[in-house]
Amino acid sequence: MPRIMDDLGRDGWTLLRGFDPDMAGFGELVGRMCRRVTFDPARSHTTERTQMVDAGLGRIGLHIENGNTPRCPDLVTFFAERAAFEGSQTTICDGVALHDSLPEADKIRWSQPMTVERRLPEPLWKRYLANEHPAISRPEEVRMEHVLQFQAAVPGQSFELHEDGSLTYRLQVMPVRRSVFGDPRPAFANAVLGPSHNYEPPRYTLADGSAVTEAEIEALRERAEAVTTEINWQDGDIAVLDNTRVMHGRRAIVDAARTLFIGMGSI
Repeated sequence: MPRIMDDLGRDGWTLLRGFDPDMAGFGELVGRMCRRVTFDPARSHTTERTQMVDAGLGRIGLHIENGNTPRCPDLVTFFAERAAFEGSQTTICDGVALHDSLPEADKIRWSQPMTVERRLPEPLWKRYLANEHPAISRPEEVRMEHVLQFQAAVPGQSFELHEDGSLTYRLQVMPVRRSVFGDPRPAFANAVLGPSHNYEPPRYTLADGSAVTEAEIEALRERAEAVTTEINWQDGDIAVLDNTRVMHGRRAIVDAARTLFIGMGSI
């Protein structure tokens, strides 16, 4: 564990190879590193601490995991039980390096708060709230009082319920942040470049009232590629990422028989 933490503090991520882990061992590692485990409501559970990664076959843009949610995890771990024979490399982008590469005007622009707005169907937001609210554990237990309590507990968010049971949420986040592992340098670490595989695409608005445009997202994507590396998975690999500094994504899947699992939470 100390070596993992040292790697995270220095590089923002580390790769564990040659230890021949199983799902039980992976879940135990997640539990040792995370004081509180977080889940994605759109994913299937594999253990009490882990979920299966299933996001189609296409390329996945760089993002921090659950970066558009009220409680973004500090730490993300991936376990390649069976690695792909071809394709599906995980991409790794150090947000510190990306921020350093930005023109000064872009650094100033992204230093302001950003509002994320997205509409969620009823099953997804209730599953999320059931995991995050300490008083409930099942989606069918969710009541309006729980929604209001969660809104009060996490500043910078608001909700709007619709007649069909769906919910529009607005959340204020910082697109540039500093690592919880002690690195004082600013990191461009958010979900602006990322996917919306299981969700409606979000709308991003900066504090000055300007919308984040597709053109600037594409420009950021090109700049990020210059400081992006890849994990060429081998069977049994585990990657541990500082989710407050390092963004990750995926190249397109060629070998669909691969199996990849995720565990995440707060340290």
